[in-house]
Amino acid sequence: MPLSVLFILLGVSLVVAGAFLVAFLWSASTGQFDDDYTPSVRMLFDNELKPSTKSKNDKTKHAGRKILL
Repeated sequence: MPLSVLFILLGVSLVVAGAFLVAFLWSASTGQFDDDYTPSVRMLFDNELKPSTKSKNDKTKHAGRKILL
């Protein structure tokens, strides 16, 4: 009985490993791993600022301090 469980687990593990291998080969062939540099430095890039609809001189007072909007 214990030896048959070992064969079942071995077979299931080989099927799972084969599925992961197929998934990896498919993702590599479709270009999922082409850009491996940008994600590591993406946090260092400045975000592009959207143009504001308000003028630059538009200021609002809040608790004694000026806040630029």
